[in-house]
Amino acid sequence: MVRKITALVTGGCGFIGSHIVDELVRRKYEVIVIDNLSTGHRANLNTKAKFYRRDVTKFSQIKKLFRGADFVFHAAALARIQPSIKDPRKTFDVNVLGTFNVLLSAKDAGVKKVIYSASSSVYGDQSGLPLKENMISHPKNMYALSKLFGEDMCKVFSRLYGLNTVSLRYFNVYGPRQLHTGAYATVIGVFLKQWASGKPLTITGDGKIRRDFTHISDVVCANLLAMRSAKACGGEIINIGSGKNYSINEVAATVLNSSKGLSVVYIPPRPAESKVTLADVSKARRLLSWKPRIDFKKGLEMTRRHYLGS
Repeated sequence: MVRKITALVTGGCGFIGSHIVDELVRRKYEVIVIDNLSTGHRANLNTKAKFYRRDVTKFSQIKKLFRGADFVFHAAALARIQPSIKDPRKTFDVNVLGTFNVLLSAKDAGVKKVIYSASSSVYGDQSGLPLKENMISHPKNMYALSKLFGEDMCKVFSRLYGLNTVSLRYFNVYGPRQLHTGAYATVIGVFLKQWASGKPLTITGDGKIRRDFTHISDVVCANLLAMRSAKACGGEIINIGSGKNYSINEVAATVLNSSKGLSVVYIPPRPAESKVTLADVSKARRLLSWKPRIDFKKGLEMTRRHYLGS
């Protein structure tokens, strides 16, 4: 009997991780999920996956779970800027120590490849666009810095220990299961909740900052391609974005669309955020044969319908 390929997903009850789990299950992989449910939700868990409520900051809790895993998708993180400013130690514990523990566990277990969920926030503000992987990183906040450390650890583990790794730099991922409330909510999640509640949409600053938004289905596709690609290795860093960007004002207008009587309210800007992001995805095309497929307006409407039905 042929043994099924086993994939381990950290943060598998979170927004991005749970979608990766769903696709792995759909493809008949054996799937192990590690999540401490601090920001993830049990309701996101695919029932066909083996679930362990563990904390990646505790090496002794997780190391044995990696035995027998062929591939690891490391999506566990505290993934927002403002909480990282208020509590930098917590962010570093999860995003830096947690990543180290995952990489060490994977190395010791002989895992074939680790696919790391990296972040476009590491770019900071650059003098030119689009953003390319060979640009020098200028992290503006503790979250971005923690994710940059994660990328560097992936490179070192590849070069020093022969652990195959690849870092996928996501650009503002959105879609079903994104958080709508709390410190870790995304701008689109917040907008959709406010819109559905008939409340004004709150925009920080003047709304002119621009973001490259990437639908979750495109991110999942990139992860599965990275798992299989022989070119995506050795700590390689690859942008995963749409290659287009929109101002927050434009996003708000798209959410409101024809909703009569609803408006926007401007609140003070938040510190340490980049002015603009825009991904160069040519490397993803070259190494992964990947390209974004979901147009932003279509993806936003898909997300809106899911939110109303949830």
